[in-house]
Amino acid sequence: MTCPVCDRRKPRRACPAIGQTICTVCCGTKRLIEISCPSDCVHLAAAREHPASVVRRQQEHDVALLMPTLHGLTERQHQLFFLFHSVIARHTPEGFARLNDDDVAQAAGAAAATLETASRGVIYEHAAESPIAQRLRSELTAMLEDVRQHGTTVYDSEAALALRAIEAGARETRMRTDAGTTAYLSLMGRLLQVNKAGQAAAEGQPASPARSIVLP
Repeated sequence: MTCPVCDRRKPRRACPAIGQTICTVCCGTKRLIEISCPSDCVHLAAAREHPASVVRRQQEHDVALLMPTLHGLTERQHQLFFLFHSVIARHTPEGFARLNDDDVAQAAGAAAATLETASRGVIYEHAAESPIAQRLRSELTAMLEDVRQHGTTVYDSEAALALRAIEAGARETRMRTDAGTTAYLSLMGRLLQVNKAGQAAAEGQPASPARSIVLP
């Protein structure tokens, strides 16, 4: 008998989320990512109380890398930063293309430039260089408009600052880490997952895809 998730290793842990016994590797690596663990899962609780040292060190390293990017942002801009990142996390390029940090920087920079121009009373849409970045730029702009249509006031200037932080983070993370073309995307993916898990724990609910942030 093998683990029903990976179909390779021997199952050892009862998983309340799928109602079967799975292997320890799948429990540890797919928890809250591919498996929607209930808040009362004993393995989830143990991992939160005593995270593996390698995971803890990675989280501390990620936060340290991100802090310069977030420096100077207000609480609302901080929320916008992560709200824009929820769009980036869901973005899927067309065909076989793969989103990378440069695409994110281009998209955020173009969207920010458009908002900065609009804040000066000039309507001009700045375009990103690559088609992938341009499509992502459109999705970032569409999300902002959707938030506004639902009655939330978001000033062009504050949204632009959040987008400039994303642009800077995407450009600088790779230079600081030399970890490839998706270093920033990987870092933010890990932090967003930790953030979702924390929200789910506070609400007593399993982790779910990123939700819209309600701005005051």
